[in-house]
Amino acid sequence: MVWTGTWVAERLGVELIGGEELPALLGLALRRNPKRAHLLVSSVLGKHVPQRPSVVYGSGLDLGRRVRALLGDEEAARSVVLGYAETATALGHAVADGLGLAPYLHSTRRPVAGVARAGGFEEAHSHATSHLLLPEDPKLLAGAGPLVLVDDEFSTGNTVLNTIRDLHARYPRERYVVVALVDMRSAADLGRLDAFAAEIGARVDLLAAAAGTVRLPEGVLEKGQALVAEHEKAYEKAGKAHRAAEEIRGTATGIATAAAATVGGQAGAHAPVRVALGWPEGLPDGGRHGFTPEHRERLEAALPALAARLGQALETPEAPAGTHSGHSTHSGRRVLVLGFEELMYAPLRLGTALEDAGHDVRYSTTTRSPVLAVDDPGYAIRTRLVFPAHDDPADGPGERYAYNVAGAGFDAAVLVVDSAADTPELHAPDGLLAQLAAHVPRVVLAVVPSYTPTVSEAPERSSMLPEPLRGPAFSSYAPEEVGWLLQDLSDVELEAPTEEREEAIQSGGAHYAESLPVEYQPSARYQELFHSALESSAARIARAVGTVTETVLSERPGRGPVLVSLARAGTPVGVLMRRWAKARHGLDLPHYAVSIVRGRGIDANALRWLAAHHDPADVVFVDGWTGKGAITRELAEAVKEFEATTDGPSGFDPEIAVLADPGSCVRTYGTREDFLIPSACLNSTVSGLISRTVLRSDLVGPNDFHGAKFYRELSGADVSGAFLDAVAARFDEVVDAVDMDVKELLAADRTPTWEGWAAVERISEEYGIHDVNLVKPGVGETTRVLLRRVPWKILAKRGADADLAHVRLLAEQRGVPVEVVDELPYSCVGLIHPQYTRGATGADGKAVVSQ
Repeated sequence: MVWTGTWVAERLGVELIGGEELPALLGLALRRNPKRAHLLVSSVLGKHVPQRPSVVYGSGLDLGRRVRALLGDEEAARSVVLGYAETATALGHAVADGLGLAPYLHSTRRPVAGVARAGGFEEAHSHATSHLLLPEDPKLLAGAGPLVLVDDEFSTGNTVLNTIRDLHARYPRERYVVVALVDMRSAADLGRLDAFAAEIGARVDLLAAAAGTVRLPEGVLEKGQALVAEHEKAYEKAGKAHRAAEEIRGTATGIATAAAATVGGQAGAHAPVRVALGWPEGLPDGGRHGFTPEHRERLEAALPALAARLGQALETPEAPAGTHSGHSTHSGRRVLVLGFEELMYAPLRLGTALEDAGHDVRYSTTTRSPVLAVDDPGYAIRTRLVFPAHDDPADGPGERYAYNVAGAGFDAAVLVVDSAADTPELHAPDGLLAQLAAHVPRVVLAVVPSYTPTVSEAPERSSMLPEPLRGPAFSSYAPEEVGWLLQDLSDVELEAPTEEREEAIQSGGAHYAESLPVEYQPSARYQELFHSALESSAARIARAVGTVTETVLSERPGRGPVLVSLARAGTPVGVLMRRWAKARHGLDLPHYAVSIVRGRGIDANALRWLAAHHDPADVVFVDGWTGKGAITRELAEAVKEFEATTDGPSGFDPEIAVLADPGSCVRTYGTREDFLIPSACLNSTVSGLISRTVLRSDLVGPNDFHGAKFYRELSGADVSGAFLDAVAARFDEVVDAVDMDVKELLAADRTPTWEGWAAVERISEEYGIHDVNLVKPGVGETTRVLLRRVPWKILAKRGADADLAHVRLLAEQRGVPVEVVDELPYSCVGLIHPQYTRGATGADGKAVVSQ
């Protein structure tokens, strides 16, 4: 018998290395995918290759029993099984069935209105990369028991590591078990799992039915792409010839594909038949939102009756119904049970039930993955049916595929879809039903009701939100220092060139929070400036930290404040305030970081979470400094709007406590001097390696926290801890000065004068900018302009040189002029290039108008 990887191996030099069982489990095909050339095609997964349902289900059951033996019954009962969309949804179900005691959840690419995300991750090599986790029970993933992760193959390990990293930051646990049909890691990847386990401080086991590796020659991706292009061209040519012949005969159906035509496709003998399946009411169609052992028992009890209804629908007038009492009754007919993308488990179990009833059954499912079809016995994908997506996918319309169905000699097919996919596109002349009817004499449509979770009413939504992210899984801060009410977008490509971002932002084509600037990598000279500035200003910062913290505590006698810093500039300040309260008063203050976005407001879901876990009256918002006061106004408006909604908890005080308030925008501050705060000199490397926050509709749903990235790769340049420790080390020496400052502040009139805002409006008009958002006052904001935006010029206050060495260095590096001015309420002001287009110079000292 020819191995179904021979064709690819001979042409590309790809080698499958491992035990004798590997060629029986895996074939090879070519992806139509720019990220990876080859596809390992499993013969026991039930995705691309029709296989007996008992074989597919049995493979997962065996692995599940091995997991139970590994964990023991006590730990197995505390575990949760997680499978991957789309290929491993049924495999994960079967593992959970073999485990017997654990609930099951699979990732999904189908967002569901009202269901909050419990996590998400990227599968970098996949055709469709984004995975969502949408459990109906928000506590499903929050337990401390083992998490069992199931995928069809374990190759680089990236997908599994991304998942564990994301979930461990939210729901840390001591043990993970990775389960796969085949472990195909290369020698270079073999040690990554152990290193990762050590990094997160958890045990990670791996179980697989077989192990081996794939040896890829140099240039295999380019060679594979060329081979695909060559065969696709021939495929298209064959399709045109086929269509022309049909038109000449006057019998064009618009249904059969070119590949199907080459293997004897024929018009279906009957129109598709819909069967009333009688699916049990309220029983989930799969694990998209969770599937418990109790659900499994209900399904097992219902399967014989479901199979009987399908068996009756499969009978044709030419083939009267049999007795269904023995295997031989149906042995002459080959039946395909065809599932639909992520909906794999329900069709699989219907297939096993039909098999138990005596039918000769094979099982496979449709897929999103584009794969080259070659009609050769040494190639794993012989034929391909192509049809439009029929479930209104979130990422838009596109082609879908069913492999090895045409020409396989099936006498009947049962197509199983959920009700969300029973659409006009399914029934269209070029839809999947018509495609099947062109190749299979009898087609039965079975529709399983799409399970819709019970969505909590808005006031209860906070219970569905995940727990805060914490270091070291997310950020380089210690876990007790801060909890991030954010979602981890570390594996999403969000960075864009500075000039492109600026042009998009100012043209209205994009909001600044929809992308990230490329992280600035400081030169050796700049790093020396940072450390020098930290050494000279640490005591001054410690005094401001103590003053603002003591002011907050004095104004809330008898109550422990909950520090909520505005990520990311506020987060180091919140950590330092927490350290001061602990060092001076023994208080262990809760501290969280939340996202606020200019023009979009504060993260409402973060406020809901805070209100569910703390008294809103105890929340103190913290930021690093004020510039012109835009965020101060933004927070006040956002809290007002939030509390005006029907579901918004009330009691939040929108006042911000800041380290420095040079713009006179707030009542609670450590100082109103505009001086260098070293945490403003850098980006993520002084802020726990966390990016600025991200708010983009395709990444952040209505029930999600805003997002951010953790730049683990910058750990070698991280000075977050050094900054905190240097300031905290000076606490003792500034205690007396702090007590004096607080006494004076509490007795003084601290009403904001908004002096800074008035200055910004004056500068905006004087320099012809006419947009206060492009005027960034103060040392901190000016530094941000130089690091993240397209600066036009810097205004420096005469005599403020001591705090501006790093600003002058950055300006020099970017070729930005520094203009010394008098009567400036700030040490400096950064002006962003107005009406920016690439190549604009502003040589006349005024705004450049784009032509």
